Amino acid sequence: MSDVAQPTIAEVRNAAEAVKAAIDRHLAAVEARTGENDPGVAAAYEALALAADAYDEVLYDTHDEVTPFEVPSRRDASDFPDPDEPEAITVLIRRDYLITDALRLRAAALSVDGAPESAASVSTALGALFAEYEPDEVAGRAEEFGLEEGDSTLWVTAADPAEPGDWLAEPFEDADPELLICRFDVSEAYDDELEALDPEH
Repeated sequence: MSDVAQPTIAEVRNAAEAVKAAIDRHLAAVEARTGENDPGVAAAYEALALAADAYDEVLYDTHDEVTPFEVPSRRDASDFPDPDEPEAITVLIRRDYLITDALRLRAAALSVDGAPESAASVSTALGALFAEYEPDEVAGRAEEFGLEEGDSTLWVTAADPAEPGDWLAEPFEDADPELLICRFDVSEAYDDELEALDPEH
């Protein structure tokens, strides 16, 4: 057994009351704020975060329970990569597809893999195709594979240099628009907008 004194029930209750009071102060600061970067709101936020962390700690130590709240850390602006002079970049790509012909999709998977299980379902067929082909080739041969291209976007963002495996557990967590260097979007919605502007239509 640890020699460290455990928090008492009274201390847990006091920590809970501190969170309630911090919530009230934070709401009051938000309601009275004078601008986007109001220092009163920032201070109330930090106080609320500290109170919530303290409550979470004593609650766990005393009752082996946690709260459902996770307070995001606030990084100083100097901690972020510089989009103008990045040390590294991240390329984030999203392409959407409609599955228009499941039989064609499964046949394509069978032709590249040869194992019947590769075409057992749409999911396994997709796994086989994307294991065999680069995403650009899938996009270029979408119709052949029973797919129809939907919207797509590509973001190039500034990033901190990463060690191998650093971000694999949560690869898309840091998609921050503020770090964006450039982006390229493809969507039928843009075609519709151009047609609406064309006087011949």
